[in-house]
Amino acid sequence: MLQTARPKKKKAPTNAPVHEKYVEAFRWMLLARTFEEKLASMYRGGRITGGVYVGKGQEAISVACGIFLQKGDVFAPLIRDQAGRSAFGEPLVDVARTYLGTRTGPMRGRDGNIHRGKPRDGQLAMISHLGAMISVLVGSLMAKRGQGEKNFVGLTTIGEGGMQTGASHEGLNIAAVEHVPLVVVATNNHYAYSTPNDREFACASLVDRARGYGFEGYELDGTDLAQCLDVIGTAVKRARAGRPPQLVVASVLRLAGHGEHDDFSYVPKEIYGESFAYDCVQRAQEFIKERELVDSATLQAWREDAVRQVDEAFAMAQKEPTPKGEEEDWCAISTRGLLDHPEEQE
Repeated sequence: MLQTARPKKKKAPTNAPVHEKYVEAFRWMLLARTFEEKLASMYRGGRITGGVYVGKGQEAISVACGIFLQKGDVFAPLIRDQAGRSAFGEPLVDVARTYLGTRTGPMRGRDGNIHRGKPRDGQLAMISHLGAMISVLVGSLMAKRGQGEKNFVGLTTIGEGGMQTGASHEGLNIAAVEHVPLVVVATNNHYAYSTPNDREFACASLVDRARGYGFEGYELDGTDLAQCLDVIGTAVKRARAGRPPQLVVASVLRLAGHGEHDDFSYVPKEIYGESFAYDCVQRAQEFIKERELVDSATLQAWREDAVRQVDEAFAMAQKEPTPKGEEEDWCAISTRGLLDHPEEQE
């Protein structure tokens, strides 16, 4: 079943209903943008070890991915999903701890700063080999079903570049064959690093693949928070209700380089005049003002609160210790108990 939702206008019609989660979602977007601006500043100042990859321009898509998930669901985010991670319940201080490499963070100062996760809380740690998250998530959903669990869904994100990998194709195929409650949200950034769409795929739109895989497919304007909430929220509901796996393709332009090391000079200037290049945070703020959902003083208070939360998270993390290699006792989570109780190995 192929359905589309992709108006070309930058502003939503004035008579469109306001989604009940619109304001909440905007605040998560604002927090993610504020946090990542701080991260980028710290990276440029040499205070972050490793890379920094921000989701500037993709916050509306990301927040819609996390805000509809419930306890018992499984979320498999990628590097530009800070808004969705926060909406799903990831504490901001844990993110700061991971980037600063403290031993109190979820990764205990180990592994790259983007590979954090808490599988027992339903958030899988990101796999850098793009496309692999789909098959891992499918396996997780099959395991939950095999254990008799019900009323759960899994959601993962992928860029249009990652959609071209063999792992993506295999994962999408097995998801449909096994009819797992899966939602895949593909963000078409129009550039996979420096590779434009016409060198990535030949179909008119990636959503055209949905039918071939046995998915239900939808398109949306990724700069429009209202559309993101409506379409992604509906896809989550449909997956939870037992419909086939869902593929949502969102059109947007990442408003930063692939990482903070990349000046994205390969993107032609004229592309910024396209509707998909609009800043989703700015657009949502304009919508809030147009609809008079809150006044200017409240918007300013939200900005200040976001700055406060970010500053507090980093201030706490900066006081915490970093790992000492000779004192760490790292081992796989699955074997830690066996090391403590070797008799259980038999």
